[in-house]
Amino acid sequence: MTPPTAADAAARLREQFALEATVDGALVSVTVAVEQWQAVARFARERLGCLYFCFLTAVDWKEQGMEVLCRVENLDARVALMLRTRLAAGADRCPTLTGVWRGADWMERECWDMFGVHFDGHPDHRRILLAEDWEGHPLRKDYAVDTPHAPYR
Repeated sequence: MTPPTAADAAARLREQFALEATVDGALVSVTVAVEQWQAVARFARERLGCLYFCFLTAVDWKEQGMEVLCRVENLDARVALMLRTRLAAGADRCPTLTGVWRGADWMERECWDMFGVHFDGHPDHRRILLAEDWEGHPLRKDYAVDTPHAPYR
């Protein structure tokens, strides 16, 4: 199979999932419904050759909800894909990508630790940076910085 260009990858995503995909150089960006998160990720790996899992993080948009972002790449084709999904205001659950990329394991744990996003189906859902008895998630906009917390160990 010929490695896809960014335009090819965007076209395949539009065709397969009816998504709005934008292309900026070698970067394809797509926003997916949380229900499509794993399916689009599998498609990116299996059909677009995105084997390299770069990162996963979140952004707290307060009243607009939490956004989860994941960047993966096809290193042979030099094409990157930025996947985004928006969790509804007050929602904190997203399907895990650990079944698609093993590298998602630690980054999903970090996202849980810092933002409070719970990844359904994650094999080892526990804190990775802070103590287990730490209260709250420091990168959330509603995190109170003046409250006492468990000491680092």
